[in-house]
Amino acid sequence: MQPIGPVDASFLFLESPATPQHVSVMQIFSLPPDAPEDFLRRLVSHLRGARDLVAPWNLRLVHTVLGLRLPAWSTDPAVDLEYHVRFAALPRPGGERELGELVSQLHGQQLDPGRPMWECTLIEGLENERFALFMKMHHSMIDGVSALRLMGRVFTDDPDALDLPPPWAVPPVKAARGERPPRGGGSAAATALATGRALLKLGWAGSRRDPVLRAPYACPKTALNGRITPARRIATQQYELARLKALCKRVECSINDLVLYLCGTALRRFLAEAGALPQAALSAGLPVSVRSADDQGTGNAISFMLATLATDIDDPQERLAAIVRSTAGAKAHLQTLPRQAQLPYVMLMMGPSTLQQLFGFAGRTPPNHNVTVSNVPGPTHRLYLNGARMEAMYPLGMPGHGLALNITCLSYAGTLNLGLTSGRDALPHMQRIAVYMGEALEELEALLG
Repeated sequence: MQPIGPVDASFLFLESPATPQHVSVMQIFSLPPDAPEDFLRRLVSHLRGARDLVAPWNLRLVHTVLGLRLPAWSTDPAVDLEYHVRFAALPRPGGERELGELVSQLHGQQLDPGRPMWECTLIEGLENERFALFMKMHHSMIDGVSALRLMGRVFTDDPDALDLPPPWAVPPVKAARGERPPRGGGSAAATALATGRALLKLGWAGSRRDPVLRAPYACPKTALNGRITPARRIATQQYELARLKALCKRVECSINDLVLYLCGTALRRFLAEAGALPQAALSAGLPVSVRSADDQGTGNAISFMLATLATDIDDPQERLAAIVRSTAGAKAHLQTLPRQAQLPYVMLMMGPSTLQQLFGFAGRTPPNHNVTVSNVPGPTHRLYLNGARMEAMYPLGMPGHGLALNITCLSYAGTLNLGLTSGRDALPHMQRIAVYMGEALEELEALLG
């Protein structure tokens, strides 16, 4: 058996019908120009035909005696790929709306804990000779960076490469001899001291209502922070990275800052139209990967920081400037922590939220932050699957009680792809937020001439 660490195990403990703890990605492909009529059926058969599955695709959840210890993974010797690899179809010609409705349903369904906790669905019938691939895997098995590395095993930059093995049949790349992931040094006492100082600084910032360094539980409770049901709603946006980088250069901010500006501006408009915009600024929770470049492991290697969305500021340029100051302060704060202190820091900062989820208080008490916004670096070059060209790659995160909206960004082949996921009943008309983000980008470009 392979023990499951406390951060990974927390996603198992938080699992419920209303809050399934898996992450997903929806990829859009164009069929090869010379694709035969049965191209997709052959592709499904190929994906189901793999043998000798590798971790984490062949890992099944087990519990230790009487459940007195953390759960663990064991190898499933007979994974049923006909169950895990599925084939679905849209009524032709399927548009973005029909695809979004189907993926919303798939994303809201729990994974079976009695099997390896992942599913892959190939979806045919998308208009303009396209199809989609929808993948989901439990967050206890994987984080965003390691998910991309796993999925990268099935794709190639060669449009003529055929019959590549599925990702569940490709072993991980071994680090070169002598290379080891960096380990944190220092004593337990030093780690505890660094963690305590960082948390006290956050608490002090909260007591002073610091406009730069945001503290947990110092944000207003909004429509984004109530209870949710199992039903999901998704929306997507895609921007050219060159367009975003040109704008960032003009206003001297990062891509992350600009994404937060678009999120804050769209949420400000969305809440204002509903007559529910609070006077205090909304906060964003920002997961930060601490996985080293040569670390081929799965599981979660993340830290966390908070930043303002400046929704209390009317002027767009002043709003962006406030966000830039806030993210700079959050990064500087996180950088004061040594690597070995990142895990206890995240566990203690997010501990109250986890307990609220476990005991049913989340969505009824003040939130740690208002919305989670993630940004994961993806492939820089165009990818292909058996000759089919990938046009877009949209990540879909996990909403939950108290956090009804998740926004995840992924760069791919010169584009930035945004996936918005919400509790369907908690945020009616959530798709407007995605539309408003696009209009916020146009507004900022117009302001700068």
